[in-house]
Amino acid sequence: MVDTILVVEDEPDVVDLVRYHLHRAGFDVLTALSGPAGLATATESRPDAIVLDIMLPQMTGIEVCKALRNANATADIPILILTAKAEISDRIAGLELGVDDYITKPFSPRELVLRVQNLLRRLRAVRKSSVLRVDEFCVDKGNYEITVRGKRLDLTTTEFKLLAALVEHRGRTLSRETLLQDVWGYKSAIDTRTVDTHVRRLREKLGTAADRIVTMRGEGYRFLVHQHAV
Repeated sequence: MVDTILVVEDEPDVVDLVRYHLHRAGFDVLTALSGPAGLATATESRPDAIVLDIMLPQMTGIEVCKALRNANATADIPILILTAKAEISDRIAGLELGVDDYITKPFSPRELVLRVQNLLRRLRAVRKSSVLRVDEFCVDKGNYEITVRGKRLDLTTTEFKLLAALVEHRGRTLSRETLLQDVWGYKSAIDTRTVDTHVRRLREKLGTAADRIVTMRGEGYRFLVHQHAV
C-alpha cells in the first residue's frame, strides 16, 4: 500500500521540489496552496502525513494545525512543519499543538524525505501496539477500525470511540456520564440520551453480536466478554 503525503505550501517552486522527491521515494502526493485548501484536502482525503508550511495565505500553518488536531478525523495524522529559523514562537506554538517534527527553510529535499519516512515508521510502531483483541472483536485504535470475525464495521468516528471504550473496559459498567466525558468530551452530562441513541445504532451495526453490549438498568452499559476472555 502506497502512503499519501499532503504538501500544504504556497510557493509553487517549493511544491514542485517536494513533490518530485516524495514521488521518487515512492509516495503519492497531494498538494494545496493555501491554509483552507490544505485543511479541506486533509479532512476529505485523510493522508498518511502532512508537510505543512507556516506562512500560508488565509490561514497560517499553526491555525491549520490547530484545526486538524481539534477534529477527530484528522487528529492523529502526523504533521511536519516547514519553518524559518527565526520563528521560535511558531515552533513553540506548534509543539503545544502536537506537531510531530520540524524542518527549517532552506532545507535538503533528501532530509525532508527521511523525516517523513521516520514519522511514518514511528506511526506504524504506535499503531501496531494499539491493537486490542477481545474474543472475535479486534480494535485498531491507530487506524480507527474495528472488525468482528474479520469483517470491518462501518462506523462513524464517534461510534468507533464509543465501542472502543466499551471493549477496552470490558466487563465493567460505564455510566452514561462517563461515556459522555470520555467519548464526546463533555465536562458535564448535557443529555444522556445521546449515549442511548448511539448505542442503539451500534447494536444495529453489530448484528448478531449486538447482545455483547449489555444495558445495566439505571447504571449504564457494559461490554460482555466470554468467560475465557482476558
